[in-house]
Amino acid sequence: MRPWQRWAIVCALVLAVLVIALRRPLGDRLWPEARAQALRDQAAIALAHGRLTAADGSGARELYDAALAIDPDRNDARVGLMRVGEAALAQARAATRVDDYAQAHAALRLAQELAVPRGQSDAVATQLRQREAAHAGIPALLARAAAARAAHRLDGDDDAALPLYQRVLALQPDRVEALEGREDALSDLLQQASRALQGDDIATAARLVAAARGYDAGHADLPGIEARLATAVDQARRRAERDTRRGRLDEAGARYRMLLQVDPADAAAQRGVERLAQAWSHRAARLAADFRFSDAGAALAQARALAPDASALHDAERAITHARQAQSRLHPSMPRAQRDRRVRALLAQAAAAQARGDLLTPPGDSAFDKLRAARALAPDDPAVRRAGARLLPVAHACFERELRANSLARARACLDARVALEGDSAAAAHERRRLAQRWLAVGEERLRAGALVPAQEALASARAVDAATPGLEDFAQRLATASAAH
Repeated sequence: MRPWQRWAIVCALVLAVLVIALRRPLGDRLWPEARAQALRDQAAIALAHGRLTAADGSGARELYDAALAIDPDRNDARVGLMRVGEAALAQARAATRVDDYAQAHAALRLAQELAVPRGQSDAVATQLRQREAAHAGIPALLARAAAARAAHRLDGDDDAALPLYQRVLALQPDRVEALEGREDALSDLLQQASRALQGDDIATAARLVAAARGYDAGHADLPGIEARLATAVDQARRRAERDTRRGRLDEAGARYRMLLQVDPADAAAQRGVERLAQAWSHRAARLAADFRFSDAGAALAQARALAPDASALHDAERAITHARQAQSRLHPSMPRAQRDRRVRALLAQAAAAQARGDLLTPPGDSAFDKLRAARALAPDDPAVRRAGARLLPVAHACFERELRANSLARARACLDARVALEGDSAAAAHERRRLAQRWLAVGEERLRAGALVPAQEALASARAVDAATPGLEDFAQRLATASAAH
């Protein structure tokens, strides 16, 4: 056999295998009408056996839908779907006659989805409700609902007043006793919401209002309580922001958690949580700089719980690591007597540097650096505390002087020194806000001049000082827009 003949035989065999393996996909592509007809035939068989719908796609409805998708120009599948709807309506009638209410409701839904005539489906629905009502014991349900309301059990379980009234109204929508009872029960529920708002329990009020809305969105008392709830939520949001600015981070966290419980999609609260995580991270870094590692670790844990991927969190982690390394280099373990002598020497050097006016510079020999070294050795020593108290007004004056001179980096160093000496306080939070606003003004000036990189640097400085500064996010958005255009 010649080589070309062998190749011809091999190619023929491969082609035969491919045709056998891919005959159905190829057939579907080349002869869609044949595939659509096969689906219509399968649908007709399913319809004949009463298998009207199936989650696995083998029901008559799903098969006719598939045929229609392949060949939308043929009317056969549409006619088939109409027959499925008629069969579903017949199943609903049959199930109603034998009191199989679950099957009746399912079949009726299918018929309605397939757009059977409205008059026919409404007639079956009415018949079904009447049959259910006759077996449900409406008077008994109404009596149970009235007793539940008298016991102030309005919602929360199936035997509470409002769910019971809803069951009655689902069967008899015009039942006057149920309509009036639901109205009164909803008024009681909204009064509970009002009392919760008066007690500043916004989460409970929001839950009760949402429940009432679910039962009757048109209740007359709803608009008023919803307006009060919106006002309370807005006030809570502003308080959380104010707590963050003033360094009351625990209080801010509690308010933000409550706000997100009320509305998990609250974008303003989500941004507030991010700013709060930054504030905790900055506090952790400041505490580490003062060698207060236990407190720094606790602050870091708070930040991590709020925003585990925040960049400020990673900066704080690095700051704590560097502070530990610095402490180990500066002050290895030493005997108590030697440590006390070292503390006294450092305090003397801090006093001398303060007398020279060397509060922050030169690095390593400034009054603040010497005091930090002493505090690292003996943070609870009374002499160390007194030295810190003497430096505190100097740090405050330094901040004011550098801020007036628009030397913002040095002002930040003075502010950090003050915070390290007295901790986070409302006064320190106020100074952070002033410094961040000054950085924001610098950024605005640079943006107007078209200097985008310096404007970005000013924005980063403002955010690092106080991420909750009003106007910061608006400026960031404008800067991003300008940078994208550039």
